[in-house]
Amino acid sequence: MAEKPTYITPEGLAKLKEELEHLRTVRRPEVAQQIKLAKEDGDLMENAGYDEAKNTQSFVEGRIQTLEAILRDAVIINTPQTSDRVHLGSRVQIQEEGEEPEEYLIVGAAEADPTAGRISNESPLGRALIGSSVGDQVVVHAPGGRTTFRILSIE
Repeated sequence: MAEKPTYITPEGLAKLKEELEHLRTVRRPEVAQQIKLAKEDGDLMENAGYDEAKNTQSFVEGRIQTLEAILRDAVIINTPQTSDRVHLGSRVQIQEEGEEPEEYLIVGAAEADPTAGRISNESPLGRALIGSSVGDQVVVHAPGGRTTFRILSIE
């Protein structure tokens, strides 16, 4: 059964490939060396260094598997020329009443970073914006309550 596609920008794809390469070629050998050195210290039952290295190895291998799955199922978001509706890859300027305008790029969940202005199409705000047009008001139902935004522009 195919996994759900991972929507990602070309820049996000490059970053994930870079991270995967680093984990495979740098972190994996570093951790293997840590395990080897810890084994040389003797009794593995009471060897904190060994336990820590094995935990690190588990994290690194898990992240490698996650990245491989994301890259396998990646669907590249092509930046639209222009559109009158919000969709993946759109840069949207919105405003909550009484607040300053905010600008977001709509991306897939794998590269969402709200502090950097990148929101997921699966987030409450992202879902509310998808398919909307300039001038529309969208209502976001989030854990913090209900908020209304007006769409000022779409690029």
